[in-house]
Amino acid sequence: MLRRRVCSLLSSSILIPSFKPNPTLQPLRFVQCQCPILTQKVPVIFEGIRAYSLLSLNDLRDKVPRKQKTRKGRGIGSGKGKTAGRGHKGQRARGSGKLGFEGGQTPLRRRLPKRGFKNPFSLTFQPVGLGKIAKLINAGKIDSSELITMKTLKDTGAIGKQIKDGVRLMGRGAEQIKWPIHLEISRVTVRAKEAVEAAGGSVRRVYYNKLGFRALLKPEWFEKKGRLLPKAARPPPKQRDKVDSIGRLPAPTKPIPFSVEEKEEASSSSA
Repeated sequence: MLRRRVCSLLSSSILIPSFKPNPTLQPLRFVQCQCPILTQKVPVIFEGIRAYSLLSLNDLRDKVPRKQKTRKGRGIGSGKGKTAGRGHKGQRARGSGKLGFEGGQTPLRRRLPKRGFKNPFSLTFQPVGLGKIAKLINAGKIDSSELITMKTLKDTGAIGKQIKDGVRLMGRGAEQIKWPIHLEISRVTVRAKEAVEAAGGSVRRVYYNKLGFRALLKPEWFEKKGRLLPKAARPPPKQRDKVDSIGRLPAPTKPIPFSVEEKEEASSSSA
């Protein structure tokens, strides 16, 4: 600290004379010094003078606060000794109070009215359009002759990594589907299902619970932990009419053909 202050004073007090170069004079010449002690030649005329600064790059500092941290409990001379600014006795002197406590009056969280509710049974599906699937098939990333599962869509980049409860097939770009494809997903819109079936394909709605969905997308995680893949879970009663079958593990490669009864149930549910 002392070195920096001395350097700042010296750098501000030293005045550097300004010399204007003269083209007629030589930039540097040596003369014989009249002093008997010094017998060497010294320069007397310079193009300019460079002042030496005592500051160095390792002493430079950014704009940091200069005020030191208050040290509590270090004697009465510090002003924050003994009780360290907390006073005598009481809840605040012994420790921190309960969060939201306002001394006994009704706290703010109870004074404000409630609005809305959160449905614990709500499901979030990530949408994917038929147009994106068609582009991936044309690019050669998806084989249309094999079954297209949600794992296939995730591995090829058709859907993101943040998948919560499943995938919903949308009808965007349905006119690009001109060949039969077979899919197994969580939900499907009416338009998308009609477009796939018109091209000769099929769409099956399958059910996976949280653990089964994780085993479908990341089976390597179970192998790394040395665990077996879980068995497929049956859908709850409220979702039985919204799915066609139970999901298969590991990820299947061939579709299951619909029976006559399943076709009738699917047509009646869509109607």
